[in-house]
Amino acid sequence: MATTEHKQAVVELLATDLNANGGVYCPSPVAGMKVWNTHPRVYLDVASTGEGKCSYCGTVYRLKAGEHFGGGH
Repeated sequence: MATTEHKQAVVELLATDLNANGGVYCPSPVAGMKVWNTHPRVYLDVASTGEGKCSYCGTVYRLKAGEHFGGGH
């Protein structure tokens, strides 16, 4: 029996890629995805923990090392 290994897609983000609330949406053009042929839009709060994982496709959106989201005033 053959097994298929799926690579988990990881998208590294700059703090400037996050919206004003510290999140991103998946599917995302930042990830090279075309919105017209993927799953429903999912909001991911990346600023809280430094990463978020899409429940539909498993893509992980992660802040690049050294990047910090400074939301606020």
